[in-house]
Amino acid sequence: MTAQELATAVQYRTNTKIVVMNNNSLGMVRQWQQIFYQRNYSHVDMEWTPDFVKLAHAYGAVGLRVTHPAELAAALEKGLATPGVVVMDVVVETEECVYPMVPPGAGLGEMVLG
Repeated sequence: MTAQELATAVQYRTNTKIVVMNNNSLGMVRQWQQIFYQRNYSHVDMEWTPDFVKLAHAYGAVGLRVTHPAELAAALEKGLATPGVVVMDVVVETEECVYPMVPPGAGLGEMVLG
C-alpha cells in the first residue's frame, strides 16, 4: 500500500524479507469481487504496476523477480539467505487467490481457507 515502511526497514538495517504476490491488480479487492460478487470487477486492474525490483533498489534494498514457477525455489533461497532487506516480486496469474481470507461481514472464526 505504501513504500515508507521499505525506507524505514533499510534505514534501520533490518533483516526484512518481503514477498509481493504480483497479479497486476489490487489483489485482495479483486479476489473479493471474484469470489463474493460474481466477478463484478470495479477498478481493480492496474494498468501501471510499479516495478518492485527497481523500487527496492531505489531504497537501497535487494530486489528479485520471479516470472515462472520453476524460478521460485531458487529466488526464495537467495532472498532468504541475503542479509538485509529483500523484496521478491513473484508474478502470478491475475485470477490467483490468496488464502486464508475473511469473507465480507464475517469474523476471523469464519475465514475461508481455500
